[in-house]
Amino acid sequence: MWYYILAIVAFLVDQGTKWIIAKQLELGQEIPVIGNFFLITSSRNRGAAFGILPNQRWFFIIVTVVVVIAIIWYMQKVRKTSARKLLPAALSLVLGGAIGNFLDRALTGEVVDFLMFNFGSYTFPIFNIADSCIVVGVALIILDSLFDLNKTTKEEGSKEGNEIV
Repeated sequence: MWYYILAIVAFLVDQGTKWIIAKQLELGQEIPVIGNFFLITSSRNRGAAFGILPNQRWFFIIVTVVVVIAIIWYMQKVRKTSARKLLPAALSLVLGGAIGNFLDRALTGEVVDFLMFNFGSYTFPIFNIADSCIVVGVALIILDSLFDLNKTTKEEGSKEGNEIV
């Protein structure tokens, strides 16, 4: 159950921060946090990550519904069949982030982005808490897969060492 609470917390933090940005900042307004390196800004994104596939609202809504259903189904399966703790937590972050961006797209057709990082003359694409949750969740899924692969490899090696020749 705590995995769904984690997803709800991720969703609420995302929606709360987006609401504050939308209400307190004018579109395009920037607030320096760490000089010109990290700024809070008010931006809108009608596409996916990095602004790809702009104005494809219904495509993103359909894909997100399918992804959310798949994550919930898989979380239930993993929770019942495994002692793994990292994977359900990672899926919870992806779920909370996906629902956060889904709600924006469903209600307004665009996502509120506000975290801006500059690396010299390069500006990393502006993002939000939901995007961060999705990226961290995916990174943890990869990490969990590597741990599981390592565990499986060690178990197979142990079995081979116990075989009678």
